Amino acid sequence: MTPNRMAIFYIVTMFYWFSTYTYVPLLSPYVTVGGSLAMSGIIVGSYGFSQMLVRIPLGVWSDRIGTRKPFIIGGVAVGTLSSLGFALTHSLWAALVFRLLAGVAAASWVVFTVLYASYHSPESAPKAMGVISFFTSIGQLLATTLGGIVAQHNGWHAAFWLAVIGGVIGTIFSFGIRDNPPVDGTKGINPKELITVGRDKIVIGVSILAVLAQVITFSTMFGFSPTQATHLGANKIDLSVLTLVTTLPNAIASLYSGGALSRKLGERNVVVIGFIIAAIFTAMIPAVHSLTWLYVTQACNGLGQGLCMPVLMGLAIKHVHPTRRATAMGFYQAIYSLGMFGGPAIVGWIGDAFGLAGGFYCVSGISAIAVLCTFVLAPKPTRQTPREQAMDA
Repeated sequence: MTPNRMAIFYIVTMFYWFSTYTYVPLLSPYVTVGGSLAMSGIIVGSYGFSQMLVRIPLGVWSDRIGTRKPFIIGGVAVGTLSSLGFALTHSLWAALVFRLLAGVAAASWVVFTVLYASYHSPESAPKAMGVISFFTSIGQLLATTLGGIVAQHNGWHAAFWLAVIGGVIGTIFSFGIRDNPPVDGTKGINPKELITVGRDKIVIGVSILAVLAQVITFSTMFGFSPTQATHLGANKIDLSVLTLVTTLPNAIASLYSGGALSRKLGERNVVVIGFIIAAIFTAMIPAVHSLTWLYVTQACNGLGQGLCMPVLMGLAIKHVHPTRRATAMGFYQAIYSLGMFGGPAIVGWIGDAFGLAGGFYCVSGISAIAVLCTFVLAPKPTRQTPREQAMDA
């Protein structure tokens, strides 16, 4: 793929996530103003619920017709529509509806990742997922930083309008992406083969680990850490800074976790380290009493997630035939959407019943369990050939 075409793909990726993350650090405090922590958890988690429903059908559909580009264009456009809905409405129920729609838009990420992986060899899948995750984090970083700034000076809804602008730019650029259909012309898979993909031990194991990783991310960084920050006196710009210090380490870790770090330490060990970091620093959140120290805990959490998710994403499709990759990725991402939905919903309920600190301690315990599960569910390290090492270099 030419550098210019690859640059377009990166631009679309950044604006795709920009359009749905501009208001993420503000969402939980925004919803909590008019509702409970439980309602906030449901709205935040609804993003994962709709993904859980849509991702597998989307992956199967994309595999069956043998094309990816239309789904990418549609995903960016729907994300823009979701942000527009937030910008034009004010009720909690409208927030729920348009957050569900944002999840539908995010479901097209399954096609993004498969198309991007098709530009690389199967052996390079973890490294490639690290690179695309880096640009994902950059888009989220810019979105959350600018969103807080404009909201501080122009009100909550200014962040939603900024998301609309980013989505329009991403939609325009998405028409310049180059499609890359499977070379053998296979017309997707039938239901029996779908069951086979869903029974793949590696896909199932990695998907379960991803569920646990998303519970951490959407219960802390993209969930209730901003609410904790408001209890410490944070304003809208402070909330953006919180997400900035979270996303920047995530981006840096994503760039190297699937390549150099996995090659030196082993993919499974990189995931284990990420979960250990999350367990320690999530447990520290209730103990800190200043924004500065909360920033530190979230920077470390961002680092941990940047180690986990790109590696898990690459492992989910590394061994899968190209014509089944969208289906396998759809299965993987649909399963991990359980964590996006269940994590915030459970933590919100615990927060109302026992205090927000109890929710964070629960997430820390889940992180510790994930460390043990990684040794059981992640594929064992395999020795790379000289050719594979050269590709990862």
